[in-house]
Amino acid sequence: MTTSVSIVYKHYLLRWLFVILSFNSARGRRCAALRSPRGRPRAAPGPFASRRYMGAVGSSRVMCDNVPGLVSRQRQLCRRHPEAMLSIGRGVAAWTAECQHQFRQHRWNCNAPERGHRLLGSRESAFVHAISSAGVVFAITRACSQGELKSCSCDPRKKGSAKDSKGLFDWGGCSDNVDYGVRFARAFVDAKERKGKDARALMNLHNNRAGRKRFLKQECKCHGVSGSCTLRTCWLAMADFRKTGDYLWKKYNGAIQVVMNQDGTGFTVANKKFKKPTKNDLVYFESSPDYCIRDRDVGSLGTAGRVCNQSSRGMDSCEVMCCGRGYDTSRVSRMTKCECKFHWCCAVRCQDCLEVVDIHTCKAPKSAGWISRT
Repeated sequence: MTTSVSIVYKHYLLRWLFVILSFNSARGRRCAALRSPRGRPRAAPGPFASRRYMGAVGSSRVMCDNVPGLVSRQRQLCRRHPEAMLSIGRGVAAWTAECQHQFRQHRWNCNAPERGHRLLGSRESAFVHAISSAGVVFAITRACSQGELKSCSCDPRKKGSAKDSKGLFDWGGCSDNVDYGVRFARAFVDAKERKGKDARALMNLHNNRAGRKRFLKQECKCHGVSGSCTLRTCWLAMADFRKTGDYLWKKYNGAIQVVMNQDGTGFTVANKKFKKPTKNDLVYFESSPDYCIRDRDVGSLGTAGRVCNQSSRGMDSCEVMCCGRGYDTSRVSRMTKCECKFHWCCAVRCQDCLEVVDIHTCKAPKSAGWISRT
């Protein structure tokens, strides 16, 4: 599995996690430390909810032993923390959506090929490993704060008083326990790569670690006469996942190509003109393919049928997106809002207008089937 990005593994895991979601309806909620506007916890569920929860956990444990693609350490974590698997499923959904957003205007748009198709050890592979690791951190951390996991809760260190640029404040509410999220993600996500000792395993571990960047924001509530903020109660919350995506996108564009050192324990830069990668940089071994055509050996779906921008000069332009094959144009009609006016007070009213637009899609190559080098 360490010789390629585990697209197959992610497919199996995602399929399994969606099965886990079916247990959610029968799953009792634990006493939640949900961060409410006033920072008060919700009431605990009754005994019948706990029985339903235990039944769901038992079923999940049976399923852990039958999930393809998991290594022994991941199965152990699954059996020990079955309730965390639902959160990991949310993390998979979060990082997949963010990956597709970041690559929406590129030939490779983070849509996984069919089962059995792999990505090379390229920049795209580095990004996938980093953002998938970040997605697990994000989801597990949020689940801790929402009281969904038995093994964690709010950050226990955020107690008492503290000081910032605005003065003194008291820690209150529920600060996100990002340290636990990082530890769990390291144990679960890295377990597969630790089974291997080759260059690809080291690359994946490095990129997994680079993706586990902590993005926290301090949120506060004022207390005092007429909201005068005489007293403040504050907590730390995970920033929106888009901030992680934007950060990793910059790291993707600055990713460094590396080769194994002579003793096989680390990396050295492939081009001596570039700096040595830090722990926060993404690294890759192989140059990216052009992703123009469907090729199972490099994990490319091709760009046939992709919408392109005729007026753009960027990566989403028809010239670049379609790889010089040309494009088809179709005229479609759609309803849009128009002639919007503000009415006092306080509404905006618009008319429904019929708009005719041209949609440009890339032509398929002469041979539209999968290319195979075997």
